[in-house]
Amino acid sequence: MKIIMLGAPGAGKGTQAKMIAEKYSIPHVSTGDIFRANIKNGTELGKQAKEYMDAGKLVPDELTVKILLDRVAQDDCAGGYVLDGFPRTIPQAQVLEDALNKLGDKIDYAINVDVPDENIVRRMSGRRACLKCGATYHIEHIPPKQEGICDTCGSELVLRDDDKPETVLNRLKVYHEQTQPLIDFYTERNVLKTVDGTRDMKDVFNDIIAILG
Repeated sequence: MKIIMLGAPGAGKGTQAKMIAEKYSIPHVSTGDIFRANIKNGTELGKQAKEYMDAGKLVPDELTVKILLDRVAQDDCAGGYVLDGFPRTIPQAQVLEDALNKLGDKIDYAINVDVPDENIVRRMSGRRACLKCGATYHIEHIPPKQEGICDTCGSELVLRDDDKPETVLNRLKVYHEQTQPLIDFYTERNVLKTVDGTRDMKDVFNDIIAILG
């Protein structure tokens, strides 16, 4: 079972991907993690990716797909995997599709965790982080015992730049321009399934399980 997770930043697709991976005993394949592992281990692909990243350039789609295919060719992916963070654009999806076709393989499901923009802005702007110990909170869902103070170490909690409404809106704009077209791409291939990401995390997960069977 080969699954791609789609959804806007803050929609919760990463959390769902981890839960799916755990339930079905398949790897959760995050492109960020693969890049870091290849660079840390000094692989040939990792060295190539590092050259682009050190120069402040985006890693080309072909190289990203090579690194991804290298990961999913490993034994633990024989029964399937959950892709998180890739593809982000139509060209990436096409390169991935072509590469899988050559292997006689394909994506089985593209799960779209659908959450309206206003919900995401509210969700992300409610996050608070402790820069000292790394603990995270949410003013509505997981509030600290004392407002603005970390339960763990007593340091001040902050709203990270990434979570500020203006930053979130900008990330959503990029998402709608680049990633939203993937919804149509995978709809045409009859593998897209959409779930309501505004519901409780467990309810969303149950909806996904009902799709995957």
